[in-house]
Amino acid sequence: MTTRRRFLLSSTSTLALASCEREDEGQPELPKELRVFIWADYIKPELVKRFETEHNCKVVIDTFDSNEAMYAKLKAGATGYDIAVPSSYMVKLMHQQMMLNDIVPGMAPNLRHISGDIANKVYDKLFKVSVPYAVGCTVIAYRKDKIKEPEASWMLFDRADLNPKTTLLNDMRETLGAALRTQGFSINSRDEVELGQARDLVIRWKKNTAKFDNEAYKAGIDSGEFSAVMGYSGDLFQVVAENPQVGILLPKEGVVISCDEFVILKEAPNPFLAHEFINFMLEPNVSAENMEHIGYRCPNKEAMNIVSPSFLSNPVIKIPDEVMNRSEIIEDLGDDLPKWTKAWDAAKAG
Repeated sequence: MTTRRRFLLSSTSTLALASCEREDEGQPELPKELRVFIWADYIKPELVKRFETEHNCKVVIDTFDSNEAMYAKLKAGATGYDIAVPSSYMVKLMHQQMMLNDIVPGMAPNLRHISGDIANKVYDKLFKVSVPYAVGCTVIAYRKDKIKEPEASWMLFDRADLNPKTTLLNDMRETLGAALRTQGFSINSRDEVELGQARDLVIRWKKNTAKFDNEAYKAGIDSGEFSAVMGYSGDLFQVVAENPQVGILLPKEGVVISCDEFVILKEAPNPFLAHEFINFMLEPNVSAENMEHIGYRCPNKEAMNIVSPSFLSNPVIKIPDEVMNRSEIIEDLGDDLPKWTKAWDAAKAG
C-alpha cells in the first residue's frame, strides 16, 4: 500500500475527508472501491489493474457516449461515482451547478506535469475543480480500398456515391460543429441563421449516412462495412494502427477540439482515493503508456518526452498549423443551448 502523506487543508476546502486521515490516528483504511464514469475505451486496463494492486482497492468503471448523456444521468440522481471525465465545456456547466468537489493541489502533486499550452485553453485554468486528462479532435476515417485520394474535407459526407456507407457522430456539438466550420462559422455559434444553415447541411449529409453513431463506427470502418466515418481521433488512431486499409483525414475547414478532464463529484464517496487515482494517471510513465494505448495526447509535458516516435508521427497528435488555425475548442453554450437542441432535433428528424 502506498505510504500516506499528511496534507494541510484550508478550512474552506469543500472535501469531506473525515474518512481519509492517517490510519495511525485511528481512522478507517483507504476506501476499497473507486467508481469512475468515463468515455468507453479511454483508459488502459492494465494501468487500472496496477492502481488496484498498489492501493488495495477495486476500480469500477462505467461508460458514457456523450457529455450530455453523462450530465443527464448525474442530474437524474445517479450516485456513487467518485470521478467523471467530462469535456471542458461541460466542466464549466457542472461547476456552475455546484456538482464538483475541489481539487486539493497537495493531494495531486503530479499536476506540475501538465503542459501550459493546454492549461491556457481549458475552462478551469488553475485546476481548482478539474484536471486535464486527454486532448482529441473529431476527424474522418476512410477506407483506402474504397475511396481513392479523398479530399480532406467535411464535404466528403456530401458525396452521393458513398450512400449509405458513412456514419456521423450522434453528438450535436461535434456534427453541427463540423457543419458550421464547413460554412466558415464558429463551432460555438449562437446565431440562429448560421445554425439553420448547419442543420440543412447535416440533413444533406444524412442522405448518404447509414446512421448517427458514437460506438459502432470503429468496428464498421475496420471491417469495411463503412467507407468513411466521422469519429474521435483516438478511437480511429487505434483502428489505423491495426489496419493499413484505414486512413485518417484532418478536414481543411478545421476540426472540433476537445479536452476531457478529471473531476471529483460533489457527493464522491471516496475523494481521497479519487485524488490518488488522478495523481497516479499524471505520473509521466503512466501517462505515456496510457497515451500509446488510447491514441490521444495527454497534456503531460514529461510524458510527451517518453512516448514513441511513431505515436508522435500521427497527425492527430500534432495537428498541422494550417488546420489548427481553423480549429476551435467547444465552449459552454449557456442560455443559447435550446437553439442548438432545436437545430439538432430538426437535423435528425429531417
